[in-house]
Amino acid sequence: MKHFLKYTLATIVGVLIVHVLLLFLFFGIVGAMASLGDQPAPIKEKSLLHLNFSGTITDKASGNPLSGFDFFSMQPGKSIGLNELLKSIKKAATDDRIEGIYLDLSSIQSDFGGLASAEEIRNALKTFRESGKFIYSYANLGYSQLSYYIASVADSIFVNPETPLLLAGMGGTTFFYKEMLEKMGVHVDIVKVGKYKSAVEPFTQTEMSEENRLQIQAYINSMWGTLLQGISEERNIPVDTLNWLADNLEFRPAETEKAYGLYDGVIYEDEMIALLKEKCGLKADDKLQLAAYNDYRKAAVPGKKTEVSKDKIAVIYASGQIGLAQSETAIGPELAQSIRKAREDKNTKAIVLRVNSPGGSALISDIIWREVELAAQEKPLIASMGNVAASGGYYISCAADTIVADPGTLTGSIGIFGQFFSGEKLFKEKMGIHGSVVKTNKHSDLLGGHPFGLPIGDRPLNEYEKKILQKYIEQGYETFLNRVSRGRHLTRDQVHEVAQGRVWTGEQAVQAGLVDVLGGLEEAVKIAAEKAGLENYRITEYPTEKDFFMELVSGFSASVKTNLLKKELGGYYGVYSQWQEWQNMPQGMMARLPYDISLN
Repeated sequence: MKHFLKYTLATIVGVLIVHVLLLFLFFGIVGAMASLGDQPAPIKEKSLLHLNFSGTITDKASGNPLSGFDFFSMQPGKSIGLNELLKSIKKAATDDRIEGIYLDLSSIQSDFGGLASAEEIRNALKTFRESGKFIYSYANLGYSQLSYYIASVADSIFVNPETPLLLAGMGGTTFFYKEMLEKMGVHVDIVKVGKYKSAVEPFTQTEMSEENRLQIQAYINSMWGTLLQGISEERNIPVDTLNWLADNLEFRPAETEKAYGLYDGVIYEDEMIALLKEKCGLKADDKLQLAAYNDYRKAAVPGKKTEVSKDKIAVIYASGQIGLAQSETAIGPELAQSIRKAREDKNTKAIVLRVNSPGGSALISDIIWREVELAAQEKPLIASMGNVAASGGYYISCAADTIVADPGTLTGSIGIFGQFFSGEKLFKEKMGIHGSVVKTNKHSDLLGGHPFGLPIGDRPLNEYEKKILQKYIEQGYETFLNRVSRGRHLTRDQVHEVAQGRVWTGEQAVQAGLVDVLGGLEEAVKIAAEKAGLENYRITEYPTEKDFFMELVSGFSASVKTNLLKKELGGYYGVYSQWQEWQNMPQGMMARLPYDISLN
């Protein structure tokens, strides 16, 4: 009887847990369906397109209602697709209901610094101004350097009186873990090609190499120069003055910054609203009509007919680290299938490969490169580089007919490395773990064992293993050079001269012969249409979305896990996620940018 009650109670508890989980799933489905079925608010006359960039800006907006859905809080994800944003700004220019654009800016969130994304948004806003409509910008919480760069194209810039603009320049810190690993009893063996391939330095050195310092200094100077030049041209402030303000950093009153030409008005939000009403021809007691971006992107322009053409340009998005699995934030072998599908589609007349990747697996990069080269032999194929298209990101781009990059894109990093951690002292001397080897051949225990399933072996590489792995890396580097040489019509030595792992900005890469044209995604599509001889065409986007219910099941467990970790780890979650990224990288040669970048 005792056992019967115990098992009965366990069964009841199990059933309750299952029902609770099903209830969560039900609410998730209801929330997602409600989101999917929401009709956009009607766009009224004398409206302003309200852009506040409250979410992370990604290259491609997802049409899946569960994309980014937080099952823990039962709230939809906050992200903005750059592709949809650019379309909305272009649409607003010819929409008679829209009087202008209201930029409500503070900070901009985008991957790998986001300077290229900011550049594309600025260019779209500059084109919008040509319609004769106005752009006003306001920041209640103050501008970051990147958000001010976007705001600088506005007809007028306003700010809250108590929020200074901190122009401080660009910089950052690289941390080195060699001594920490030695104290832990962890040894690192490195095989690499390229004197600028610095991904391994944090584990082998205690300070930055001169080569790495040189390349970082060069590209942050280029990025900072792009930002300053853009602000200077739009605000008529000399670059020297902007640099002086950065060198003499102070919390200056907003009125002082206005005197330098950074602002047109220092006002509170209620005053900004009154000013916008007046600009739209409204009375003081009228309601200001703000068309939210999420509503406007779904809205049709009255009287505008959309012609459907059978001719297509395929835009294929390659976003994230290159590895074994394809997702919204990662590139896998499935991307090669998307390129093949576009190549074999007779109605697809040209392809634009939009790359936003720091690289990753050299093997997967080569699989994708092969399909890019095949497609480029049959139809125009243009590579469009986003915030970053470096190492493996450049590998998959180099076979394109034309490579387009923004001035602030980080690209190049043509090099390959491998790193192998071993914890012989950690396991034996500090943890008392010993291993015994059984093998059939002389090198059957290559790289040793991994007692915890972590990427830390129980012994360092021997000299023979180092030799064969170095040879493997060098062969991979020569393959990389060969791919670039074929695609860019350069000799092997010409590519090697600008390769060796060095990172370039898009502006620098044009001079180095690695990029053809400066511009964004829209410029790449324009070039593709011209090469294909198209005047009327429609855009199709790849890869296709995952099945709704498969996304529901996988998204539920992943979202709960992520939110629990974020709650427990707080600010350390970024360190944990970066460690997970490196731990889950596929084995073999790596062609990856050595760090992540953020701009304020």
